[in-house]
Amino acid sequence: MTIRPLAAVAAITLPLTLPAAAQQGTLAQVQQHLRATQTMTAAFTQTGRSGKTLNGTMTLKKPGKIRFQYEKGVPLLIVADGSALWFIDYSVRQVQRWPVKDSPLGILMNPDRDAARYAKVIPTANPDVISVEARDPKRPEYGRITMVFARNAAAPGGLMLQGWVALDAQNNRTTVRLSNQRFNAPVSDGAFRWNDPRKTGGRR
Repeated sequence: MTIRPLAAVAAITLPLTLPAAAQQGTLAQVQQHLRATQTMTAAFTQTGRSGKTLNGTMTLKKPGKIRFQYEKGVPLLIVADGSALWFIDYSVRQVQRWPVKDSPLGILMNPDRDAARYAKVIPTANPDVISVEARDPKRPEYGRITMVFARNAAAPGGLMLQGWVALDAQNNRTTVRLSNQRFNAPVSDGAFRWNDPRKTGGRR
């Protein structure tokens, strides 16, 4: 199946609301995919508000673990170790902590969350593309994430995660596109360890 850029998907999103039955059925399929995906690796391309693009490798392991390893020369690392999501900037030895459950990425890392309680399907003009927006209306400061899936019988639950658009409380938009997705291969817990630059000055 051809992987379509997220920008093209966004362009065909329609201002419609799906019938309740269709919403339920589509969210159930998304939930099935998320629960069937125990591990995942992919190459990613990240574009931020300024338009700057960074590349790297994403590694996911449930529950609660994810790592964004940026390309050589980029002194940044994002890691969730099962309890917290860490933002590490090795250039200034700065570390920020964010509870996993409060992150928009929590939907990807916790297979037990009920998607119907905090997510809705955004209709698209392409039946092979599913767009799902997730957010907590009671906690807007956590931001929201819009995930894009393509139907693919070879992927878990019949869906292939193509990427997402994350919007924080300050309306800063980050777009992530995935490629070379691989599912449910063994991933060591050691992949989610990192060196704290405040203690060692090192990088992992």
